[in-house]
Amino acid sequence: MTISENPVFSTLTEGDQLRCQQIASPRRYQAGESIVYAGDIWPYLILVEEGNLIAIKESSEGRSLIVETVLPGEVVWGMAFFEPQAQMPVSLTADQDSQVLLWSCDQLLPILLNNGSALWELCRLLIWRVRRASDVLEELAFHPVAGRLAKFLVDQYGKSGGERIKRELTLDDMAAHIGSTREMVCRILQRFSTQGLIEIMRTEFTFTDLDHLARLAQSNLSER
Repeated sequence: MTISENPVFSTLTEGDQLRCQQIASPRRYQAGESIVYAGDIWPYLILVEEGNLIAIKESSEGRSLIVETVLPGEVVWGMAFFEPQAQMPVSLTADQDSQVLLWSCDQLLPILLNNGSALWELCRLLIWRVRRASDVLEELAFHPVAGRLAKFLVDQYGKSGGERIKRELTLDDMAAHIGSTREMVCRILQRFSTQGLIEIMRTEFTFTDLDHLARLAQSNLSER
């Protein structure tokens, strides 16, 4: 993955792309390693080359919600990259062993200010992130937990058909993805099993009625 494949950097001249490559700080992070914590002042922008990062929002009660996954070729930035002294609203963690390129605001901003097309692409990305955050908020506010879990399972494993799937995600992982608790996820998975929608084993599970799960993902069940 090269910087020229990212929409923001692809608009730069070859000379500016080379300059960005030269001033970037390569970093490697192991799976589970924290990059920055919520509340930190972090005036940096990161381009993911390998692996992926997750942005996590935590409540005062200790519940976690994964609000964004940053994939290879995508960028993520701190609030202080645009607004000095602005704190990070989320924590950023490596979900897998990851390699990234990192720039400070002081390094990258002069190049961006001289390239209107790059700034435009960054603005487009900002708008997309705002829309994504709005979708997440709407889903949490108006879609019941059972529906959110069904949607997550269908999105993650819907192409598996009737094959057995290795249980790589823990209950805590699933809860973080849908903004709930491990206890609630456990209860709903057991309900899905009792209803004949999924067969749960110690290390694997199998979808036995994927169509029903897909319909449930759009339902208006009242449980929260």
